[in-house]
Amino acid sequence: MDYSTWPPIIVVDVEGNGAQPPDLVELAAIPVVDGSLVPSSARSTLIRPPHPITPLSVRIHGITNQDAASAPTWPQIGARVRAGLEGAWIAAHNAHVDYAVLLRHLPGWQPAGVLDTLRLARATYPKAAGYGLDALIELCGIDLSAVPGKRHRAAFDAHAAALLLIHLAGHHATWTALLTAAVPPGLPGHPQPQEDATLW
Repeated sequence: MDYSTWPPIIVVDVEGNGAQPPDLVELAAIPVVDGSLVPSSARSTLIRPPHPITPLSVRIHGITNQDAASAPTWPQIGARVRAGLEGAWIAAHNAHVDYAVLLRHLPGWQPAGVLDTLRLARATYPKAAGYGLDALIELCGIDLSAVPGKRHRAAFDAHAAALLLIHLAGHHATWTALLTAAVPPGLPGHPQPQEDATLW
């Protein structure tokens, strides 16, 4: 894989309040440039949701209503988030979820494309015992000891997914091959089939 062929990629992770559909309570984004993370440009923020965080969600990510009480609301930061994501590819683990939440919060926004490390892992390791983020980190031997924060918080999970993306991408020869394996059908960036050149 020639990582210099990669366009700008931002690995994202979202945490929600448990509502249906979910409101954001935390968002993190970390750029990947030429196949390397850029931690100095990583961004993470708590968000005060319009509805309370459910007890189930608190048990998962540990963010309480008190934690979010002094955080900015989405209308206060949404424009900055849109500007930061504009024109870039995004990547996430089980990217349908993160993409859907972001799209609902950013009407009319469309990334250049969406890479899903879950889909990519299934293509790379078709016989893996499991495809959760923890199982794949262990399978790939990725060291997270230097990653700040903790599991199920957006900054930590975005960093872990970024390292997983880089590892998995090394098993694919070209950017085009990576897209074929990593972009879910129906999401931006999915390779379109070649049109039949025959006339009859």
